[in-house]
Amino acid sequence: MKALYAAVALAIVPGVLSANDATYPSEKVAAFVVERLDATTLPQPIRPKHEKGKKTLAEYGFVPREVQEKEAVLSGGQDGREIGIRILEQNASGIFACVQGRSQSSNEDFQRVLLIKHESKGSLLKTRESFRDFAGCPAIGNTDGGSDSYGG
Repeated sequence: MKALYAAVALAIVPGVLSANDATYPSEKVAAFVVERLDATTLPQPIRPKHEKGKKTLAEYGFVPREVQEKEAVLSGGQDGREIGIRILEQNASGIFACVQGRSQSSNEDFQRVLLIKHESKGSLLKTRESFRDFAGCPAIGNTDGGSDSYGG
């Protein structure tokens, strides 16, 4: 009987350990990003105006209008703007996404590839502008080079 318990434990443990190791989901990635994204780390042109105690897109009033496996469109916020998020690629180091919206200050279209990642499992996702290019997401708007590595 002890041999049977040992065999069952050996069969189950690797699956449990690998499930705990997974830091980013393999399904419904766009919904995960929308729910866990720290909006204060978005690039300055599309970042909501800072309000004390608010971090997530939902706290800033953005509501998912459409959420698919790898794409989401949110609307609302302080001024009724839209933000689009399209997942381009994901790996152990993070999620590459094409984020687009309309700049608050210049009212121009804005689009960038962002690397989205978290410091620890369960923490909010932070963004920073990626220097990696994707053909489906060319940089649009505010390309004066005045932003730092975190898009601000």
